Amino acid sequence: MSRSIIDLSVTLTAGIRSDPPGLGPAIEYLDHDEGAREFERMFGVPVDRQLEGKGAAAERCVITTHNGTHMDAPWHYHPTQDGGKPAMTIDQIPLEWCMGPGVKLDFRDRPDGYVCTPADVETELQRIGHALSPGEIVLVNTRAGSRYGHDDYVSAGCGMGREATLWLVERGIRVCGTDAWSWDAPLMSQVRRIRETGDWSLFWEGHKAGATAGYCHMEKLANLEKLPPDGFEVICFPVKVERASAGWCRAVAIVGE
Repeated sequence: MSRSIIDLSVTLTAGIRSDPPGLGPAIEYLDHDEGAREFERMFGVPVDRQLEGKGAAAERCVITTHNGTHMDAPWHYHPTQDGGKPAMTIDQIPLEWCMGPGVKLDFRDRPDGYVCTPADVETELQRIGHALSPGEIVLVNTRAGSRYGHDDYVSAGCGMGREATLWLVERGIRVCGTDAWSWDAPLMSQVRRIRETGDWSLFWEGHKAGATAGYCHMEKLANLEKLPPDGFEVICFPVKVERASAGWCRAVAIVGE
């Protein structure tokens, strides 16, 4: 069987519904004409002495480390992890965590706002006939993956609750991922549950599990529906941003041998 690479990363794009209002990326495209003028200003090379009067194209971006496909570090969730130890930033994440056998949990049938439990995870693992091993990378396929760029993307899909997250970490899972905007259920659905129950611990509960046990998760993954349940490798090295809460990553899956 030949190997194939499946791109698990979205394209960083401005002007689409990839984030809540005010949090999306901004990209300024500088064309070759502007590049020629810049070379002239910087190095004194006249525009008419450059090949066809064209310089270098470039882009100027205004983004956060949480735009596009990215990996969250424990520092994003809380200042401490693992019983009070300083939380790791993205430049401190062991590279060994970021490459390993992949497992896909298919939760596309869960309604928007649903909070997945350990029982949901166990049932899905039984369905696909997989027993988790330490070092595997668990990817959660939700309905949100099909809505990226649409008006309802941020509010689409299910999320992973605190207990489900800790259940995975207790079994040696250090990196997880989702195709939704957040590892947690959509934020407004969390707020509705809090209003109904008065329980503020429900807010950002999946993320806050990282204060108890350090782990990383990726958000805004793509093409998870193309993956088999298991039998593939995931590579997801984050960009090494100093002291940062997250880093962009070009996550890919390698399927076959």
